[in-house]
Amino acid sequence: MNINLDYYKIFYYAAKYGQITQAARELSISQPAVSQAIRQLEDQLDTRLFTRTPKGIILTSEGSLLFEYVKKGYESILQGEQQLFRMKKLDTGEIHIGASDMTLRFYLLPYLETFHQMYPGIKVSVTNAPTPETLTFLEEGHIDFGVVSTPLPDECHADIRPAKEIRDIFVAGTHFRELKNRTVSPSILAGLPLICLEKNTSTRQSLDEWLRSCHLQANPEFELATSDMIVQFAIRNLGIGYVMEGFAEEYIQRNILFSLKLSSPLPVRQFCIVTKKNRRISDAAARLLELLD
Repeated sequence: MNINLDYYKIFYYAAKYGQITQAARELSISQPAVSQAIRQLEDQLDTRLFTRTPKGIILTSEGSLLFEYVKKGYESILQGEQQLFRMKKLDTGEIHIGASDMTLRFYLLPYLETFHQMYPGIKVSVTNAPTPETLTFLEEGHIDFGVVSTPLPDECHADIRPAKEIRDIFVAGTHFRELKNRTVSPSILAGLPLICLEKNTSTRQSLDEWLRSCHLQANPEFELATSDMIVQFAIRNLGIGYVMEGFAEEYIQRNILFSLKLSSPLPVRQFCIVTKKNRRISDAAARLLELLD
């Protein structure tokens, strides 16, 4: 049947209030319009839906059956409208972000704290992954945006917005103290026991590219999953750690580790915000991106 859905809306309010007058008032239409819509619905369904009484209208058994279904459907629509309105007001919603340990800790976390204080009803889910995986998640639509670190792959098709400059350093413990006041060349460094991240990270890619520019190749003693663990290995004199400087800052200040002086400077890198081209994101995600400006 191709029945006008407005008839069911009018039927809903008439059944809910049991009065044509109140239904008309709720719908801001005339009483004759309500009565006519009910007659049209009864005609098309070939069923009597209401019994008229001196005090108003009451549902027939057929009308009661129909009302149970119409009530569920119409009230679900109303609930959906209310949720949508709350989402537009940023009272509710969900954001999906991709970020590595490094970008989360040294860039994103303070903004997430501020955003949560402003919009406590918004749920923020962070998928923790290195830059290549974050870019894949973005391309596949699993996240609204990502916060990554350079270098980025040549085939990256995302919109890229630089956010913060970062620097990498080589750190060592007391066992390597003879290097503390020396300027170390890349060739000497390449011969030392290096501790670095695994190959599927932008930090490791940056190290490999720097060494290649010096016609050298990395042969690390240890390849680890996190920069925090690299720092701990360096503290225990298991090698020379390669990390973003923020991970080792506390230990350098406490003279537990020191940063090596290099004859060839390491490249400056960036934290970047990446979004998918031509993809509309939620109002909540857009608001968080505004905070990141």
